[in-house]
Amino acid sequence: MILLASSSQETLALWTQGVHSLAPISRAARFSELRVELPRIKPKILLLDHDLPELDGVKGVGALIKLSPETTIIILSGPLTDEAEWDLFKTGVRGCCPRDIEPQHLESVVLAVQKGELWIRRSLTRRLLNELWTIALEKNQIKQNSSSLLANLTRREHEIAKLVGNGESNKQIAQRLDITERTVKAHLTEIFRKLDIGDRLKLALIVTGSMNSDGQPRSDVGSNASIIS
Repeated sequence: MILLASSSQETLALWTQGVHSLAPISRAARFSELRVELPRIKPKILLLDHDLPELDGVKGVGALIKLSPETTIIILSGPLTDEAEWDLFKTGVRGCCPRDIEPQHLESVVLAVQKGELWIRRSLTRRLLNELWTIALEKNQIKQNSSSLLANLTRREHEIAKLVGNGESNKQIAQRLDITERTVKAHLTEIFRKLDIGDRLKLALIVTGSMNSDGQPRSDVGSNASIIS
């Protein structure tokens, strides 16, 4: 299913011409209607007019992504600045193209995005590569920091920390290691002291390598707004 959202009947007709052969088509002419239809039909693709009344730009796009995370969004618009388009990609859209794109070209955009590609203007390619490079460096630093912290633990403490990272409760850990829950709690108290943390959530983040060097959870953990397809 492909959902088309625009207040212009002429625009909807143009887009329909381009993608009607790819999948069944549904349409929405208002943001309120789109908010109802999107989670109901859960389309594979949403072609979204950036000027849809009441959309409210990036904020509205983010709300739509939460309503149907499995839906891939392609924004069609008039001229956008690099910064505006970049913000849309960071929010989670997978493509941006002109609102009046030729039907055959729109079909190519949809097919490319369905394959997992990003439809992004050339001027933003360098910014995307820099972002990916920064993420890669951050992950390496996180891994090094986590390994250094965990090196202070005893074998048993490391074992318990790993099980906490896997999401297991004190009772499950006690059963797995054939020790009492009181012993598990004692080990956790010592682990928290050595790592200078106060709860098992932070311990799990350290174990899974998801915590920054300043002790704060990474901003991209659990986010639906990844720029990576």
